[in-house]
Amino acid sequence: MLVGIKNASKLIGISIIACCAVLVCTMFLNFYFDVRLIESEITSELSMFFYNAQVSTVKVVCLVSGGCLLLTAVVMVLFYIKHYIDTHKKELGILKALGYSNLKIAKGFWVFGISTFIGTAIGYAGAFLLMPWFYTLQNEDKLLPEITINFHPGILLYFVVLPTACFSVLSVYYACYKLKKPVLLLLKDHLQTASKTPKHRIEKDRELSFVEDLKRSTLKAKKTLVFFIIFASFCFSAMTQMSFSMKDLSSEMMGVMMLVIGLVLAFTTLFLAITTVINGNTKTIAMMRVFGYSQKECCRAILGGYRPMSYIGFAIGTVYQYGLLRLTVDIIFKDFEGISEYESDFPVMIISLVVFIVIYEILMYAYSEKIRKISVREIMIE
Repeated sequence: MLVGIKNASKLIGISIIACCAVLVCTMFLNFYFDVRLIESEITSELSMFFYNAQVSTVKVVCLVSGGCLLLTAVVMVLFYIKHYIDTHKKELGILKALGYSNLKIAKGFWVFGISTFIGTAIGYAGAFLLMPWFYTLQNEDKLLPEITINFHPGILLYFVVLPTACFSVLSVYYACYKLKKPVLLLLKDHLQTASKTPKHRIEKDRELSFVEDLKRSTLKAKKTLVFFIIFASFCFSAMTQMSFSMKDLSSEMMGVMMLVIGLVLAFTTLFLAITTVINGNTKTIAMMRVFGYSQKECCRAILGGYRPMSYIGFAIGTVYQYGLLRLTVDIIFKDFEGISEYESDFPVMIISLVVFIVIYEILMYAYSEKIRKISVREIMIE
């Protein structure tokens, strides 16, 4: 079959996102079920206050973090399926010409669910490795009866088995939907369609230089990659800033965990997005170099349009983490005494922004070197 295990193994980004989502949700949800077991043993008002705070925190973390990561994983799966079909049009067209139905071809895409299984399984196992440390920190306050780790089969079912099955079914269904094209359309490299661009827009585009026009075209052609760039910056901004606040609102462990997860998600997503952009434009880069365009102009045309998107993602992440923490402190815990109103930490935001700019520009320089090393001869003889 055209789609195999090797193709699924390339979806490491989905595995990482699934791992982070399941690790966080498994650890906190398991703690939620365990802490509910001791509710009847709580007698003092202070202990009940602490108990309610723990339960509310778990709900917020699971719903917000888990939901955000789930949405991102779904978008990434759909993107990879579309990208795979677009880059294997001729092979798929030949199969359809030989009499294979859309469903028969699409069945092979179930292997994309393997990446989800790998990520969820690692995340589930990692959560149980961290649980002893996590439970020890929670028991240090001595405000609640000792909480012990228990195994809850429902978590394994809902966070490992069902996601794998759902993502496999989603992959098959979406692939079947994308394959509903005429055979001739799949066999052709490009489809010629009537331009729907307004006349005044065409005239305005003609005034742009080739580099600027190519930069806009690159963004329009890969809109999903724009989402990934924004998401990577969003993760870096939100998680780095939130991790410092978690030291005061929760624990240092929570802050470190959020920082590590945020950095892993940010670098993984950014790496996959930029690599896809470069690999999808190697021929364009080769032709630009043949016609005398410099390395700097090639980088500006292919990667330059994503720089504003990254700063937009950083801004969204800053607003998101402030809104989430403000919601947690001012609304969920509004009836709890001893918790002051949350205020934004401006110095931390500035430090995070400076670090982000430095890291992003270093990465762009590294990728510009990769563009410089693209062999024009190898591209032209493909």
